[in-house]
Amino acid sequence: MKAWKSERADQQEASLCDVEAVEFDSEEVLIRVQYSCLNYKDALALTHSAPIARTYPMVHGIDAVGVVHRSADARWPVGTLCQVNDWGLGETHWGGLSGWLGVPAHWLSAVPEGRSARWAASLGTAGYTAALCVMAVLDHGVKPEDGPVLVTGVTGGVGTVSCMLLKSMGYEVVGLTGSLDATGEPSSPGAAAHFESLGLGSTHLIHRDSFSRPGKPLQKEHFAAVVDSVGSHTLANACAQTRYGGVVAACGLAQGMDFQSSVAPFILRGITLRGINCVYRTHEDRDRAWAMLAACFGEHDVNWMIQEVPLAQALDTARELLANTIQGRVVVNCG
Repeated sequence: MKAWKSERADQQEASLCDVEAVEFDSEEVLIRVQYSCLNYKDALALTHSAPIARTYPMVHGIDAVGVVHRSADARWPVGTLCQVNDWGLGETHWGGLSGWLGVPAHWLSAVPEGRSARWAASLGTAGYTAALCVMAVLDHGVKPEDGPVLVTGVTGGVGTVSCMLLKSMGYEVVGLTGSLDATGEPSSPGAAAHFESLGLGSTHLIHRDSFSRPGKPLQKEHFAAVVDSVGSHTLANACAQTRYGGVVAACGLAQGMDFQSSVAPFILRGITLRGINCVYRTHEDRDRAWAMLAACFGEHDVNWMIQEVPLAQALDTARELLANTIQGRVVVNCG
């Protein structure tokens, strides 16, 4: 079967290659992959725009959903629908943009009952990370009546799912996005449809330019909490505008890894910056996150935000994702 694979770090981009089940004979569980997806990290890896893979050769893709084909673990019998989210897939271990995937048994998670492989892939690590961010807001004790929650990168996967989760729980959401024109209106029909589906009108959208430059360490308090997938100056400005005692859940670096801030928001307003790492979370955290997603999204509730592509189109779609011309989630059909 086919897989998106890089043989060396100095390749210009990944290529579509053949992989055989025998290559995974040493793994506890062999999965016949039905669906994967494209996250920002996957797009960087496929195009070799950033050093995501830490070893070579490497099959890319941080998500995989499929059926157990062979198993050495009684907890995962042949025919079981399962998923793998992160655990180093596509970085230190061959990933899910492939027809086959072999992994240790303890990396597997169940797909929630009543949900399909396509549903799970449509959320994937992005949705699972969004759920972890929302869990951080809830665990901090922030309530809907405490004030609006800022979600940055609201057209991306993490931002989209975070917005939907928070709104389903009664929170007021303000979205930060680059998909607005000079008048504050959506910059394309696709963006307009996306914001309408999220229930975000013009009064609940902010252009990212206002956050993307250095700002004062303390600014006017606006937000009870923040879910940030952007980093850099955006994260620093979000912290500066978080209300007393609020929490900022930081999970991404689309703008950059730097964080040029000061201690002022932390010691004068008592805010908390909560780092969200999704790679090696406990099964308890993973199960809680997926239960939250299943409670919020029925089987067909995610269809509006999905663009499905065949495995062969993954690289071309990765280029579009990096060019910021895609809203929502990309599901990759590996069949």
